[in-house]
Amino acid sequence: MKALALLSGGLDSTLAAKLIQEQGISITALNFTSPFCLCGKNGCGAVGVAKQLKLPIKIIPVGTDYLQVVRNPKHGYGRNMNPCIDCRIFMLKKAKKYAAEIGASFLFTGEVLNQRPMSQYKKALDIIEKETNLKDKILRPLSAELLPETEAEREGWVNREKLLGIKGRSRKKQMELAKELDLKDYPCPSGGCLLTYKEFADKIRDLFNHKKNIRIKDINLLKIGRHFRLGKNKIIVGRNESENEQLEKMKEKNDYCFEVPNCGSPITLLQGPKTKKAIEKAAGLTLRYSDEKTEKAKVSYGTNKRDQHIIAIRMNDHEIEKLRIK
Repeated sequence: MKALALLSGGLDSTLAAKLIQEQGISITALNFTSPFCLCGKNGCGAVGVAKQLKLPIKIIPVGTDYLQVVRNPKHGYGRNMNPCIDCRIFMLKKAKKYAAEIGASFLFTGEVLNQRPMSQYKKALDIIEKETNLKDKILRPLSAELLPETEAEREGWVNREKLLGIKGRSRKKQMELAKELDLKDYPCPSGGCLLTYKEFADKIRDLFNHKKNIRIKDINLLKIGRHFRLGKNKIIVGRNESENEQLEKMKEKNDYCFEVPNCGSPITLLQGPKTKKAIEKAAGLTLRYSDEKTEKAKVSYGTNKRDQHIIAIRMNDHEIEKLRIK
């Protein structure tokens, strides 16, 4: 008997994998990496969990097809730009295909009933199973006692009596279970998705409104610097040396780069039409966030070489807030 575990790398999916593993079932783990993950680790710690539990693991990066889900979710968004139900459907469809490839008899997840307000209540779980054609095929070990019997339980592949009935948003029971199962150095109980945060949601909404063909690179650029909008122009100002380096690496060939010479200065990218007004605004923002204290100063800019110059006027806070993406 073989099962496929959707292993996020968080505490819940780790516990689910451990519970199924203790029933003597062979498990392969599957992890989806997303540009919207907040953990900052490749695979969100899933690789480390798989190593700890001695599980083979398959890592699947989500691609531009996933960005279409984010742009036009059938089941809508949560509080911000998080298409949680559509996200689960997207990943489970891919998991179903991979399960067939490796000969897994069923899938299981670390989902907990009523833990996440948009995607883990009973109606949402039913919608997800219906649209993935996985009715009775997805086992949720942490909440199985509270949910209808799945094929794996009905057929005796899994002992239902050894599964749990956890529900709600508290992680107290999971942390107690981790101690009971001798799981040490387990992942952070809560992960996170950038799409649930208003500031990031504002940036991606602006991107969707102004660009038709979105790439993963475009999403990664949203995580760097301060973002401003001037009509068809996007202006991004680095916040520190690391971001300056990233912006220079990620610039497109037609983007202008700005900096104040001979002082601590951000790198600023100007995307879109290179109008006089856009250049003046980008230069003013660069001066405002530099170490230069005067109200006017020379700002250098250009594509490959910053060999053009403008005397910029420092932008004030009121002007900045009018341009800030929000």
